[in-house]
Amino acid sequence: MRKSFLLLFSKKEVLVLLALSGCMVGPDYKRPPPEVVLAFKEAPPGWKLATPQDASDRGAWWSVFNDPVLDGLERQIDITNQTLKQAEATYRAAQAQIQVARGALFPTLSVTPGVTRSSSGGSSRSGGLSTDGFTGTGSRTTTSFSLEANATWEIDLWGRIRRQVESDVAATQASAADVANARLSAQTTLASDYFQLLGQDSLERLLRDTVAQYQRSLQITQNQYDAGTAARSDVITAQTQLLSTQAQLINAGVARAQYEHAIAVLTGHAPAELTIAVGKLPAGVPTVPPALPAPLLERRPDIAAAERAMEQQNALIGVAVAAFYPVVDLSALYGYVGNPLSGLIAVSNRVWSLGASATQTLFQGGTLTAQVKVARANYDAAVDSYRQTVLTALQQVEDGLSDLRILEQQAGVEDQAVAAAQQAVQIALNEYRAGTQAYTTVVTAQATALADAETQLSIRVSRLTDSVALITALGGGWTSAQIPDRDALVPILPPGP
Repeated sequence: MRKSFLLLFSKKEVLVLLALSGCMVGPDYKRPPPEVVLAFKEAPPGWKLATPQDASDRGAWWSVFNDPVLDGLERQIDITNQTLKQAEATYRAAQAQIQVARGALFPTLSVTPGVTRSSSGGSSRSGGLSTDGFTGTGSRTTTSFSLEANATWEIDLWGRIRRQVESDVAATQASAADVANARLSAQTTLASDYFQLLGQDSLERLLRDTVAQYQRSLQITQNQYDAGTAARSDVITAQTQLLSTQAQLINAGVARAQYEHAIAVLTGHAPAELTIAVGKLPAGVPTVPPALPAPLLERRPDIAAAERAMEQQNALIGVAVAAFYPVVDLSALYGYVGNPLSGLIAVSNRVWSLGASATQTLFQGGTLTAQVKVARANYDAAVDSYRQTVLTALQQVEDGLSDLRILEQQAGVEDQAVAAAQQAVQIALNEYRAGTQAYTTVVTAQATALADAETQLSIRVSRLTDSVALITALGGGWTSAQIPDRDALVPILPPGP
C-alpha cells in the first residue's frame, strides 16, 4: 500500500515534498565550552596532562590492587547488581522511545475490512424473506462487503519529528552514560567497603595483640603486688585497661559485619549469602597511572551524561519552534466495495480517494511562545548543570591528588611516632619493674602507643580508599567512545538532515 500511496503523486510533487522535509527549525547543537580552567593544581611534576582521546579503556581498574578476592567481587556487579540492572532497563526503554518517535516519520497504513447489511422499503408483517432479497411487504434487504486500505502521512516539513528523534537519541546516549556511571559508582563503593573491611580485620589483629600485651602487663603488676612492691591500685588499673581493650576488640566486629553486608548487597546477594574471609590490607598503595587528563570531558560518564542532556534540551527547542508552523497531512484511501464477496475484487467495485490538509494554530493565548521559553530555559539549565558537573569533577580529582600527597607525608611521620611509642612502652615497663616509675606512666605510654597504631592503620585505609576515589574521579578507565553513536541507535531515516 505504501507504493500505491506514493504513486498517487507525480514524481515532481514527491521531490518537492522531500525537499521541504529537509527543513529543520530550531538551533543546531554545538557543545558549549565548560568555562573553567582545565588544569590540575595538584599534578605532580613530570606527570603529563593527557588529551581527551589518548586514554584507553583500562577495563578492570581495580586490578592495580592485585587482590583476587576484590577482583572476584567486582566482577559480580555486572552480573547481579540490581541498581545497575535498573539503569540498563532504563536505557532499553530510552532505546525503544527512539523508535516510537522515529515511527512518526513514516506513513501510517491500515486495512479495514467490513460488511454491512441494510434494508430499505416498506414494513414487514410476516417477517419472511423471499429468495430474491425482497420481503413480503416490498422492502429490500442488501448485504455490502468492503475492503479498504488507508494511508496517512504527516510531512515533517519543519523538522518537528526529526528534532524529537534527535532529542530522544541524545537522551538515550545520556542513559547509556548513566549505566556506566551506575557501574562505576557500584564498583567504587564496593572497593572502598572492601578496604574498610580489611581495615577492620587489621584493627582486630592490632587489638588482639594489644590485649595479649595488656595481659602480660597485668601479670607483671600482679607479681609486683604479690611481692609487696606495687599497690593494689596498679592491678586494678591494669585490669581496667585490659577489659576496656577487650570491649573495643568485640566492638570492631560490628563495623566489619556491616561492610560485609554492604558488599553482599552491591553484588546482588542477600547478606546471609556472602562471607568474606579475614584478609590483610595491601602492603602499599598503588601508583595511579600518570596520564592524568585535565580535560575530563570524555573520561567521566557523569560529564558525558550532562553533555548529552544539553543536546536533548537543545533539540526540544526545535520541537517547540516547529509548533508555530502548519502541520501538513496527506491521506489516501484505496479499496473495493460491492456484493457478492466472491466478486468483490473487481475494477467496477474499486474506490479511492486522495487528500491533503494543513493545520495552522492562529491563537492559543501565548502558549506556543511560552513553550519555546520553557525549552530555552531548560537548555540553559542543562548548560549550567554541565558546567557544574565539570567543576565537581575537577574538584574531586584535586581532592584525590592532594589527599594522597598529604596522607603519604602523614604516613611517614606516623610510622616514626608508632616506633617511638612502642619504645616508650618498653622503657616504661622496664622502669616499673625496677621500681623507679609509677604504673600510670606505663598506662599512659601504652594508651599512646595504641592510639598511634590505630592512627597508622586509619591512614593506610584512607590512602587506599582515596586511591580508589582518584581512579574513579578520572573515569575509572571509561571513555565517551563507549557511548553508542547515532547511527547505532537510529536505523536509516527518511530524507532530511
